[in-house]
Amino acid sequence: MCHVLVIENQWIVADHMACLAEEGGATSVAIAATKSDAMDAARERIPAIILSDVNSLEGTGPSAVAAIIAEHGVIPVIYITATPADCPPCSAEVEILKKPVDEAEVLRAFKRLAPL
Repeated sequence: MCHVLVIENQWIVADHMACLAEEGGATSVAIAATKSDAMDAARERIPAIILSDVNSLEGTGPSAVAAIIAEHGVIPVIYITATPADCPPCSAEVEILKKPVDEAEVLRAFKRLAPL
């Protein structure tokens, strides 16, 4: 089972990311538009992977990701953003993809990082 957390402030984009995650093998997806919602969702069910924009309605995607990782340990992350320069320094568990979304690229990154 692979649970995914999508952190995205635009509902239509969040829904698209959720559909791509399910296509990639996710068995469940939670969507959050704010840092606090993302943290609550991760507390409810720890995600196996996070798909995150940089921008959020409150806080930022990277600050939400950092807080979730501090609380739950290392979780792979795919940032999907129009502002890739605003992403934090990357590790092997992080992929940064640029909007507009390239579905094949998202699926490749998801299949590489997601513990399916």
